[in-house]
Amino acid sequence: MGTIFSELRRRNVIRVAIAYVITSWLLLQIADVVLNNIGAPRWVFQTLLLLLAIGFFIAVLFSWVYEVTPEGVKKEQDVARSGSIATGRKLDLVIIGLMAVALVYFAWDKFLAAPPGEDAQVTATPSAAQQPDNSIAVLPFTNMSDDQANEYFSDGLSEELLNALVHIGGLRVTGRTSSFAFKGQNTDLREIGRILNVSHVLEGSVRKDRNRVRITAQLVKTADGFHVWSDTFDRELEDIFAIQQEIANRVTGSLHVALLGQTPT
Repeated sequence: MGTIFSELRRRNVIRVAIAYVITSWLLLQIADVVLNNIGAPRWVFQTLLLLLAIGFFIAVLFSWVYEVTPEGVKKEQDVARSGSIATGRKLDLVIIGLMAVALVYFAWDKFLAAPPGEDAQVTATPSAAQQPDNSIAVLPFTNMSDDQANEYFSDGLSEELLNALVHIGGLRVTGRTSSFAFKGQNTDLREIGRILNVSHVLEGSVRKDRNRVRITAQLVKTADGFHVWSDTFDRELEDIFAIQQEIANRVTGSLHVALLGQTPT
Protein backbone atom coordinates (compact mmCIF):
# COMPACT_ATOMS: atom_id res chain seq x y z
CA MET A 1 0.00 0.00 0.00
CA GLY A 2 2.82 2.36 0.87
CA THR A 3 4.48 1.66 -2.47
CA ILE A 4 1.29 2.47 -4.40
CA PHE A 5 0.78 5.69 -2.45
CA SER A 6 4.37 6.73 -3.07
CA GLU A 7 3.99 6.04 -6.79
CA LEU A 8 0.77 8.08 -6.89
CA ARG A 9 2.60 10.97 -5.28
CA ARG A 10 5.60 10.63 -7.57
CA ARG A 11 3.39 10.70 -10.66
CA ASN A 12 1.46 13.71 -9.27
CA VAL A 13 -1.83 11.77 -9.46
CA ILE A 14 -2.91 12.95 -6.00
CA ARG A 15 -2.12 16.57 -6.82
CA VAL A 16 -4.07 16.40 -10.09
CA ALA A 17 -7.04 14.79 -8.29
CA ILE A 18 -7.11 17.53 -5.63
CA ALA A 19 -6.82 20.32 -8.22
CA TYR A 20 -9.58 18.74 -10.32
CA VAL A 21 -11.98 18.41 -7.38
CA ILE A 22 -11.50 22.03 -6.29
CA THR A 23 -11.88 23.30 -9.86
CA SER A 24 -15.04 21.20 -10.37
CA TRP A 25 -16.53 22.54 -7.14
CA LEU A 26 -15.94 26.13 -8.26
CA LEU A 27 -17.45 25.41 -11.69
CA LEU A 28 -20.55 23.83 -10.11
CA GLN A 29 -21.07 26.81 -7.80
CA ILE A 30 -20.86 29.24 -10.71
CA ALA A 31 -23.07 27.04 -12.92
CA ASP A 32 -25.70 26.75 -10.19
CA VAL A 33 -26.00 30.52 -9.92
CA VAL A 34 -25.99 31.15 -13.68
CA LEU A 35 -28.41 28.35 -14.58
CA ASN A 36 -30.87 29.37 -11.86
CA ASN A 37 -30.85 32.99 -13.05
CA ILE A 38 -31.60 32.03 -16.66
CA GLY A 39 -34.22 29.46 -15.65
CA ALA A 40 -32.41 26.52 -17.25
CA PRO A 41 -33.89 23.04 -16.75
CA ARG A 42 -32.41 21.05 -13.89
CA TRP A 43 -31.06 18.38 -16.26
CA VAL A 44 -28.50 20.88 -17.56
CA PHE A 45 -26.84 21.08 -14.13
CA GLN A 46 -27.13 17.32 -13.67
CA THR A 47 -25.47 16.73 -17.05
CA LEU A 48 -22.61 19.05 -16.11
CA LEU A 49 -22.18 17.17 -12.82
CA LEU A 50 -22.06 13.85 -14.69
CA LEU A 51 -19.51 15.13 -17.20
CA LEU A 52 -17.27 16.44 -14.41
CA ALA A 53 -17.50 13.09 -12.62
CA ILE A 54 -16.46 11.24 -15.79
CA GLY A 55 -13.71 13.80 -16.40
CA PHE A 56 -12.26 13.08 -12.94
CA PHE A 57 -11.38 9.50 -13.87
CA ILE A 58 -9.99 10.64 -17.23
CA ALA A 59 -7.79 13.27 -15.54
CA VAL A 60 -6.48 10.76 -12.98
CA LEU A 61 -5.72 8.19 -15.68
CA PHE A 62 -4.01 10.85 -17.81
CA SER A 63 -1.82 11.98 -14.90
CA TRP A 64 -0.79 8.37 -14.24
CA VAL A 65 0.36 7.77 -17.82
CA TYR A 66 1.43 11.24 -18.97
CA GLU A 67 2.99 14.36 -17.54
CA VAL A 68 2.87 17.96 -18.72
CA THR A 69 6.36 19.43 -19.10
CA PRO A 70 7.70 22.72 -20.55
CA GLU A 71 8.49 20.71 -23.69
CA GLY A 72 4.92 19.43 -23.94
CA VAL A 73 3.05 16.30 -22.92
CA LYS A 74 5.29 13.29 -22.41
CA LYS A 75 4.86 9.80 -21.12
CA GLU A 76 5.67 9.60 -17.43
CA GLN A 77 8.42 7.05 -18.00
CA ASP A 78 10.23 9.49 -20.32
CA VAL A 79 10.33 12.31 -17.76
CA ALA A 80 13.36 12.63 -15.48
CA ARG A 81 12.87 12.56 -11.73
CA SER A 82 13.89 16.21 -11.43
CA GLY A 83 11.29 17.19 -14.05
CA SER A 84 8.56 15.34 -12.19
CA ILE A 85 9.46 17.16 -8.97
CA ALA A 86 9.32 20.52 -10.78
CA THR A 87 5.88 19.70 -12.17
CA GLY A 88 4.73 18.69 -8.70
CA ARG A 89 5.82 22.04 -7.26
CA LYS A 90 3.89 23.87 -9.96
CA LEU A 91 0.80 21.79 -9.18
CA ASP A 92 1.22 22.66 -5.49
CA LEU A 93 1.08 26.35 -6.41
CA VAL A 94 -2.00 25.75 -8.57
CA ILE A 95 -3.73 23.92 -5.71
CA ILE A 96 -2.92 26.71 -3.26
CA GLY A 97 -4.31 29.28 -5.70
CA LEU A 98 -7.50 27.27 -6.28
CA MET A 99 -8.01 26.79 -2.54
CA ALA A 100 -7.61 30.53 -2.00
CA VAL A 101 -10.24 31.25 -4.68
CA ALA A 102 -12.57 28.61 -3.19
CA LEU A 103 -12.21 30.08 0.31
CA VAL A 104 -12.91 33.60 -0.97
CA TYR A 105 -16.01 32.40 -2.82
CA PHE A 106 -17.20 30.43 0.21
CA ALA A 107 -16.78 33.46 2.49
CA TRP A 108 -18.56 35.74 -0.02
CA ASP A 109 -21.43 33.29 -0.47
CA LYS A 110 -21.98 32.69 3.25
CA PHE A 111 -21.28 36.08 4.79
CA LEU A 112 -21.55 38.77 2.11
CA ALA A 113 -24.03 37.61 -0.54
CA ALA A 114 -26.65 36.59 2.03
CA PRO A 115 -26.15 38.22 5.46
CA PRO A 116 -27.65 36.25 8.35
CA GLY A 117 -31.10 37.10 9.59
CA GLU A 118 -34.05 38.64 7.86
CA ASP A 119 -31.97 40.31 5.12
CA ALA A 120 -30.65 36.92 4.03
CA GLN A 121 -34.16 35.65 3.41
CA VAL A 122 -34.99 38.69 1.33
CA THR A 123 -31.78 38.34 -0.68
CA ALA A 124 -32.17 34.61 -1.27
CA THR A 125 -35.67 34.68 -2.77
CA PRO A 126 -38.07 37.38 -3.87
CA SER A 127 -40.80 38.02 -1.33
CA ALA A 128 -44.44 37.51 -2.16
CA ALA A 129 -44.85 41.28 -2.32
CA GLN A 130 -42.38 41.45 -5.20
CA GLN A 131 -44.40 39.01 -7.30
CA PRO A 132 -47.42 40.51 -9.10
CA ASP A 133 -50.61 39.33 -7.38
CA ASN A 134 -52.48 38.74 -10.64
CA SER A 135 -49.79 36.69 -12.38
CA ILE A 136 -49.87 33.06 -13.41
CA ALA A 137 -47.88 30.42 -15.28
CA VAL A 138 -49.53 27.43 -16.97
CA LEU A 139 -47.34 24.35 -16.64
CA PRO A 140 -47.62 21.49 -19.17
CA PHE A 141 -50.29 19.08 -17.97
CA THR A 142 -48.87 15.66 -17.11
CA ASN A 143 -49.86 12.68 -19.25
CA MET A 144 -50.54 9.90 -16.72
CA SER A 145 -51.71 7.28 -19.21
CA ASP A 146 -49.67 4.58 -20.92
CA ASP A 147 -50.66 5.96 -24.31
CA GLN A 148 -47.85 8.29 -25.37
CA ALA A 149 -50.09 9.72 -28.08
CA ASN A 150 -52.11 11.24 -25.25
CA GLU A 151 -49.13 13.58 -24.73
CA TYR A 152 -50.39 15.67 -27.65
CA PHE A 153 -53.76 16.04 -25.98
CA SER A 154 -52.29 17.12 -22.62
CA ASP A 155 -49.89 19.60 -24.26
CA GLY A 156 -52.69 20.95 -26.45
CA LEU A 157 -54.89 21.42 -23.41
CA SER A 158 -52.12 23.39 -21.65
CA GLU A 159 -51.74 25.66 -24.67
CA GLU A 160 -55.51 26.16 -24.93
CA LEU A 161 -55.60 27.15 -21.25
CA LEU A 162 -52.70 29.53 -21.68
CA ASN A 163 -54.33 31.16 -24.69
CA ALA A 164 -57.64 31.53 -22.85
CA LEU A 165 -56.03 33.09 -19.76
CA VAL A 166 -54.19 35.66 -21.87
CA HIS A 167 -57.56 37.18 -22.78
CA ILE A 168 -58.44 37.92 -19.16
CA GLY A 169 -57.89 41.61 -18.57
CA GLY A 170 -55.71 42.46 -15.58
CA LEU A 171 -54.05 39.01 -15.53
CA ARG A 172 -50.36 38.61 -16.37
CA VAL A 173 -49.59 35.24 -18.01
CA THR A 174 -46.10 33.82 -18.47
CA GLY A 175 -45.20 32.90 -22.05
CA ARG A 176 -45.35 29.33 -23.34
CA THR A 177 -41.58 28.93 -23.77
CA SER A 178 -40.88 29.87 -20.15
CA SER A 179 -43.64 27.65 -18.76
CA PHE A 180 -42.89 24.62 -20.94
CA ALA A 181 -39.23 24.72 -19.89
CA PHE A 182 -40.39 22.90 -16.73
CA LYS A 183 -41.99 20.03 -18.63
CA GLY A 184 -40.99 16.72 -17.10
CA GLN A 185 -39.22 18.49 -14.21
CA ASN A 186 -40.17 17.76 -10.62
CA THR A 187 -39.36 21.30 -9.51
CA ASP A 188 -40.92 22.78 -6.37
CA LEU A 189 -43.74 25.13 -7.37
CA ARG A 190 -42.40 27.77 -4.99
CA GLU A 191 -39.11 27.68 -6.89
CA ILE A 192 -40.97 27.94 -10.20
CA GLY A 193 -42.82 30.97 -8.87
CA ARG A 194 -39.52 32.57 -7.94
CA ILE A 195 -37.91 31.86 -11.32
CA LEU A 196 -40.90 32.97 -13.40
CA ASN A 197 -41.86 35.74 -10.96
CA VAL A 198 -45.52 34.69 -10.73
CA SER A 199 -47.82 34.47 -7.73
CA HIS A 200 -49.81 31.47 -9.02
CA VAL A 201 -49.18 28.32 -11.04
CA LEU A 202 -51.80 26.26 -12.87
CA GLU A 203 -50.86 22.59 -13.18
CA GLY A 204 -52.76 19.41 -13.84
CA SER A 205 -52.85 15.90 -15.20
CA VAL A 206 -54.65 13.91 -17.90
CA ARG A 207 -55.65 10.25 -17.50
CA LYS A 208 -57.16 8.16 -20.27
CA ASP A 209 -59.12 4.91 -20.12
CA ARG A 210 -60.19 3.62 -23.52
CA ASN A 211 -62.34 6.44 -24.95
CA ARG A 212 -62.74 8.32 -21.68
CA VAL A 213 -60.46 11.02 -20.28
CA ARG A 214 -60.19 12.53 -16.80
CA ILE A 215 -58.62 15.99 -16.47
CA THR A 216 -57.52 17.42 -13.14
CA ALA A 217 -56.56 21.09 -12.84
CA GLN A 218 -55.05 22.76 -9.77
CA LEU A 219 -54.27 26.39 -8.97
CA VAL A 220 -51.39 26.76 -6.50
CA LYS A 221 -50.13 29.87 -4.73
CA THR A 222 -46.35 29.96 -5.16
CA ALA A 223 -45.72 31.94 -1.97
CA ASP A 224 -46.59 28.97 0.24
CA GLY A 225 -47.32 26.07 -2.14
CA PHE A 226 -50.95 25.69 -1.01
CA HIS A 227 -53.89 25.00 -3.31
CA VAL A 228 -56.25 27.86 -4.09
CA TRP A 229 -58.60 25.97 -6.41
CA SER A 230 -58.92 22.56 -8.05
CA ASP A 231 -61.44 20.65 -10.15
CA THR A 232 -61.82 17.41 -12.09
CA PHE A 233 -63.47 16.95 -15.48
CA ASP A 234 -64.56 13.64 -17.05
CA ARG A 235 -65.24 13.62 -20.79
CA GLU A 236 -65.75 11.22 -23.69
CA LEU A 237 -63.05 11.60 -26.37
CA GLU A 238 -65.28 12.42 -29.29
CA ASP A 239 -63.98 15.81 -30.41
CA ILE A 240 -60.55 16.58 -28.94
CA PHE A 241 -60.50 20.25 -29.91
CA ALA A 242 -64.00 20.83 -28.56
CA ILE A 243 -63.04 19.18 -25.25
CA GLN A 244 -59.88 21.27 -24.93
CA GLN A 245 -61.78 24.48 -25.61
CA GLU A 246 -64.61 23.57 -23.24
CA ILE A 247 -62.26 22.68 -20.38
CA ALA A 248 -60.22 25.83 -21.01
CA ASN A 249 -63.38 27.96 -20.81
CA ARG A 250 -64.53 26.22 -17.62
CA VAL A 251 -61.14 26.60 -15.93
CA THR A 252 -60.77 30.20 -17.10
CA GLY A 253 -64.14 31.10 -15.64
CA SER A 254 -63.19 29.60 -12.28
CA LEU A 255 -59.77 31.28 -12.22
CA HIS A 256 -61.36 34.61 -13.14
CA VAL A 257 -63.12 34.45 -9.78
CA ALA A 258 -60.25 32.87 -7.81
CA LEU A 259 -57.60 35.34 -9.01
CA LEU A 260 -59.49 38.55 -9.68
CA GLY A 261 -62.59 38.08 -7.56
CA GLN A 262 -64.77 38.83 -10.59
CA THR A 263 -67.40 36.86 -12.44
CA PRO A 264 -66.53 36.65 -16.16
CA THR A 265 -68.82 38.64 -18.41
